[in-house]
Amino acid sequence: ISFSVAALIFLKPLLSFFGASPEVLSYAHQFMVIILAGNVVTHTYMGMNAILRSAGHPRKAMTATLLTVLINVILNPLFIFGFKWGIRGSAAATVISQMAILMWQFYFFSDKSNFIHLKKGIYRLKRDIVEGIVSIGIAPFLLNAAACVIVVIINRQLTFYGGDLAIGAYGIINRVAFLFVMVVFGINQGMQPIAGYNYGAGHYGRVTEVLKKSLLAAVCVMIAGLVVIELFPYAIASVFTAETELINLTASGLRYVFMFYPVVAFQMVVLTFFQSIGMAKKSILLSLTRQVFFLIPLLIILPRRIGVSGVWLSMPLADLLSAILAAVLLWYQFKKTELRLRSGE
Repeated sequence: ISFSVAALIFLKPLLSFFGASPEVLSYAHQFMVIILAGNVVTHTYMGMNAILRSAGHPRKAMTATLLTVLINVILNPLFIFGFKWGIRGSAAATVISQMAILMWQFYFFSDKSNFIHLKKGIYRLKRDIVEGIVSIGIAPFLLNAAACVIVVIINRQLTFYGGDLAIGAYGIINRVAFLFVMVVFGINQGMQPIAGYNYGAGHYGRVTEVLKKSLLAAVCVMIAGLVVIELFPYAIASVFTAETELINLTASGLRYVFMFYPVVAFQMVVLTFFQSIGMAKKSILLSLTRQVFFLIPLLIILPRRIGVSGVWLSMPLADLLSAILAAVLLWYQFKKTELRLRSGE
């Protein structure tokens, strides 16, 4: 609630800061007013879905996610075109779809036969639980916070070295990249409870197995993405725009950004793995190095030398450096675990 109120008060300056041009500012404002008003619903829904997965109901969590998308898809055209609400209709459809599933989640967790359920006495904050939540959650928080800063820097660099077309190209590249990244996110979310439970129980063989399978699946997804992009960059760009210059710029950017995409999968899985087994410091380190220590300097240095191509090239180079660091940390952790097993600890 506090975040929503603060963001609503300073919404226009925030939108401008994050790169909204005067042409799209009014649309962004209309959309975000409704999204921010429903912010509590959104984050409660997301949190309850995470609890569903952790409580041993991954299929129900998946069903909840799919139903949210389905309701959203049905309501969007109804609100936008049927009720003539325009972009406000899209925002309303998003919040209402999440609210509908949130009500089902509350109903499910009200069932006392479930091992984890809503009951009196569980709502008071407890220091040890809060500290655990913060220690585990600080890594993805920093990752997302850093990502927001990175978007601002990338937008400003693209505007300076490539103009509005470069911003448009980045928007397309981001959408395409997100298709594959979201699949890896899903793999990571499936890995988390399995790795965390077995690590806590001392079943290191199972921890290794789920990590290997997650890495294999994630890397295969990203290899598929790399192959598709390298073979059909112009066709993919053409799906989003008919402007020849924008298509050419997007195709070039796609090939740069996807250059080391398989190692992105490796870095993402390892980061989540450390988070899952309670090693917050390693997870935080990986979160910050890619976004802050590697990418920001590259974004500042490379465009000065090779122009807009330097912005595109900064991203895969940061991914590669971060993956190397992730490999070193993972090797050290497995070495440490092997020593513990040998000593009988």
